[in-house]
Amino acid sequence: MKPIPFAYKLTTAALLLYSFIYGLLVEVPALPILNETIRNLFYHVPVWFSMMFMAAVAAYNSVFYLLRKDLSYFENVYAASLMVLFFSVPGLLTGMLWAKFTWGTWWTFNEPKLNGVAMSILIYCIFFLLVMGINDRKSKASAGSAFNIFSFVMMMIFIMVLPRLTSSLHPGNGGNPAFGSYDLDNRMRTVFYPAVVGWMMLAYWFYDLLKKVLWLQKKYPSKKVSF
Repeated sequence: MKPIPFAYKLTTAALLLYSFIYGLLVEVPALPILNETIRNLFYHVPVWFSMMFMAAVAAYNSVFYLLRKDLSYFENVYAASLMVLFFSVPGLLTGMLWAKFTWGTWWTFNEPKLNGVAMSILIYCIFFLLVMGINDRKSKASAGSAFNIFSFVMMMIFIMVLPRLTSSLHPGNGGNPAFGSYDLDNRMRTVFYPAVVGWMMLAYWFYDLLKKVLWLQKKYPSKKVSF
């Protein structure tokens, strides 16, 4: 397996450090309710983009497994799906923190996007329960790949479609203007876009490392945890 180039790692670290540090220093619009919490845009949204990026990687490999029946594709599905759950944790925590300061509560069940995120994470948890419950590797890969495609489609519906069709507190959903429509000025863009790229590069780096761990576990079965 080819290692990720040092230049890739250095660029990832530089983009993340830049977004972390400059994100706290850059001047932001003085908006009612949001105030300084708008800086969370530099962290919360890029993490969700990274999660959806990994979900797309998992779905892509699921399609190729079903077409080619090569188990290496399902190993990619498994690794990318773990990354979906991994990035869902900071995504939820930063979102709940933002909600507490702007909406006055850590969680509200009247918000379709929050509920959609929770449902999406639950579906990916079901994916792992499904693959752990099947012993035959080919049957596991076939059922898991098919379910993973379903998981990705449902995530897109829950996160990207339904909140736009119903009443929602989130910017860009339920009739609310998106950040870019009224307050994502050029100063914030100089942090936001590098942050998105940096977090997605980090997601792929972690994904690559996890694939190597799974490969080592397969090569040395006595030290294997599970797959």
